[in-house]
Amino acid sequence: MKLPILAFGHPTLRKIAQPITSEYKDLPQLIADMYETMYASKGVGLAAPQIGKSIRLFIVDTTPFIKDHPEETEFMQVFINATITETSGEEWIFNEGCLSVPELREDVSRKSNIHIEYEDENFNVRSEDFGGLRARVIQHEYDHLEGVLFVDRVSALKKMLIKRRLSEISKGLITADYKMIFPFQKKH
Repeated sequence: MKLPILAFGHPTLRKIAQPITSEYKDLPQLIADMYETMYASKGVGLAAPQIGKSIRLFIVDTTPFIKDHPEETEFMQVFINATITETSGEEWIFNEGCLSVPELREDVSRKSNIHIEYEDENFNVRSEDFGGLRARVIQHEYDHLEGVLFVDRVSALKKMLIKRRLSEISKGLITADYKMIFPFQKKH
């Protein structure tokens, strides 16, 4: 089932998400719904807070990057209760977007490598290193678990320049190709 995505300004997007256990109700269905929602929205990642669930869960599928980045290979993963324990390597800038902030893309600087500890969809504990685009997508989605959006990582000047656009997004004064919940949309 395709789920609505929360737009910029929704308070759930600013909360620190809570850990879950294997007892979390209907988790396999939730993960399947998140993938369906992400694909329908043409995203490469989706965090549970974006669909109104303040839990430490996100998914990624970097397959769409393969066309423009042939060095990438298919990468699809569920991350539960993740903690990035280290970032390293060069800072590099990449033009990021977010399903919760449609019609807006900005250059964001992030480290090129990460070490992350997490549980997979079967709650097997994993500890892995990722680099390049995989590390970037993971960091972006991980930020959602910490109540951080990519627009928080742009310069103060850029924040001033996009402030009006962010306000328009929160009020639903945009056109999205997927169902969204706008926190400050006026009722008709």
